[in-house]
Amino acid sequence: MSTATPQKYEFQAEIKQLLDIVIHSLYTEKEIFIRELVSNASDALEKLRHTQITEQDILDGDLELEVNVTTDDKAKTITIQDYGIGMTRDELIENLGTIAHSGSKAFLKALSEGGAKNSNLIGQFGVGFYSAFMVADSVKVYSSSWKKDEKGHVWTSDGSGSYEIEESTDDRRGTKIVVQLKEDCGDYAQDSTVKSILERYSAFVSFPINLNAKRINTVQALWLRSKNEIKDEEYTEFYKFQSHAYDEPRLRLHFSADAPLSINALLFVPKDNTEKMGFSRLEPAVSLYCRKVMIDAKPKDLLPEWLRFLKGVVDSEDLPLNISRETMQDKALIDKLNKVITKRFLKFLEEQAKNHTDAYNEFYGEFGIFLKEGAAMDFAHKDQIIKLLRFESSLTEKGKTTSLADYVTRMGSEQKEIYYLVGPNRASIESGPYLEGFKARNLEVLFCYEAVDEYVMNNVREFDGKKLTGADHSDVKLSDLDQPEGALSKKEVETLTKWLKESLGDRVNEVKASDRLVDSPALALNADAFMSPHMRRMMKAMNKGGEETPLKVNLEINPRAALMKRVYDLHTAEPAKAGLVAGQILDNALISAGLLEDATPMVQRLYKLLETV
Repeated sequence: MSTATPQKYEFQAEIKQLLDIVIHSLYTEKEIFIRELVSNASDALEKLRHTQITEQDILDGDLELEVNVTTDDKAKTITIQDYGIGMTRDELIENLGTIAHSGSKAFLKALSEGGAKNSNLIGQFGVGFYSAFMVADSVKVYSSSWKKDEKGHVWTSDGSGSYEIEESTDDRRGTKIVVQLKEDCGDYAQDSTVKSILERYSAFVSFPINLNAKRINTVQALWLRSKNEIKDEEYTEFYKFQSHAYDEPRLRLHFSADAPLSINALLFVPKDNTEKMGFSRLEPAVSLYCRKVMIDAKPKDLLPEWLRFLKGVVDSEDLPLNISRETMQDKALIDKLNKVITKRFLKFLEEQAKNHTDAYNEFYGEFGIFLKEGAAMDFAHKDQIIKLLRFESSLTEKGKTTSLADYVTRMGSEQKEIYYLVGPNRASIESGPYLEGFKARNLEVLFCYEAVDEYVMNNVREFDGKKLTGADHSDVKLSDLDQPEGALSKKEVETLTKWLKESLGDRVNEVKASDRLVDSPALALNADAFMSPHMRRMMKAMNKGGEETPLKVNLEINPRAALMKRVYDLHTAEPAKAGLVAGQILDNALISAGLLEDATPMVQRLYKLLETV
């Protein structure tokens, strides 16, 4: 109710322009108006709290500092009330009707200078109040200043170009905004709808938020508190609330930084990797906040794609928010946030690996695949990520892993490369022919069990100046071993390899004596020096139904093997039988390499061989 005749005012031209932009093109989601009005109410309460420090004579000094939201689905209204700083009559005109303090002049200036680029430029300009007109037939603002000698007033507008101000008998300190909703926006007068919006955007506002007399924000913004005063149970409760999770976090990182940006972050690693369990690809789950108000629940560019397993909150006061608070106007700043947070998390993992080795190894067993993805794809952080990779090796016990840095410390002075082998498991790699020459020379080989490992190694390429080389690549060179008695002579080897090449024809690119075999009679290598047998299998699997690249292999033989000496004798005494044996030796080698693509000829040959027994 009012005590005087309302006075009518026209909005300034700039405000009319602003209203048109806000109502028709600014926001992608109308529900944002609730977040904006609650955020403004929180700001008003914060201003009052500071005023109380210097001023003693404050109106209604015993009122609680809280935000009260009330819905009325029959009247189709939503009311947002705070007991904050309040506004005088002149301040209502200045803040809501002119460009003096609303920030709209700065916004419109940015709009005119940047055109479409800045059309998505609220928090930066403080004009969130006008978002109410997206859903309102009319808006009433009841406000009373904290100053006792000021009267209360009500500001009314339908957003069409004018507003009215009159005195109000509702003179309790603070501001009450009553939004009369449009017919098609009646859902915002539903308790359940508003509750969901408040929980999504305003769950961590500093002051109590009550919806129809029931407290909504019961979980504190832990990321802004000191780590020393937070209990593990509180972290777990926050993780479950923020992440909608049921498990307990495996790891957590709580940190703040002032430079180069003001950041408060609380990050969690979940217990399990759901992608590994066969669920769908994870979506970004680290929410972006500005001064405890959520800007984006799933910002895609805040962290690199390979950190999509992280959950938690990042809050930065430095964000130049767009006018709708829905996207970032300054991508360079988001990129800077990305780098700062990523480097800090990688440093945290380095500390875990050093000081809590068992816990880190458990983490790596669950989430190591993401680090491998980062090592292969994230050039900016590759060097840090590589140090965190872990592998079993020919010198570790089964189940124990080593880092590339530790591998380098065990390298001999003559060794220039870091060797690795890809296979389904340890037993498969150790029983294959490719490891023999390295073990005989006491050269350590890393064991890689995941299909992505070859791709990772090819993209990482080197560590600490040492090239990463597949032990089954055709261009690997090893030092000579002493020849045992009874081995084929150099001349006999030349004769045998020449005959084998003639006998096997186009099935092999070349045949030569091997420097990497000790016990096995032969092995097959992809003739493409840049493609290991494992990579060939991967490419074949990815190209199902497509035209295949013809297989070309190099066959390496072991001059010390009894079978090779037998073939040498046979190739002149029984050339037909020797030809069958040669073919079978090649097929056996292809089977060991996983490169045999059609076993039918091999079976037929075996029957012929059996006939000669």
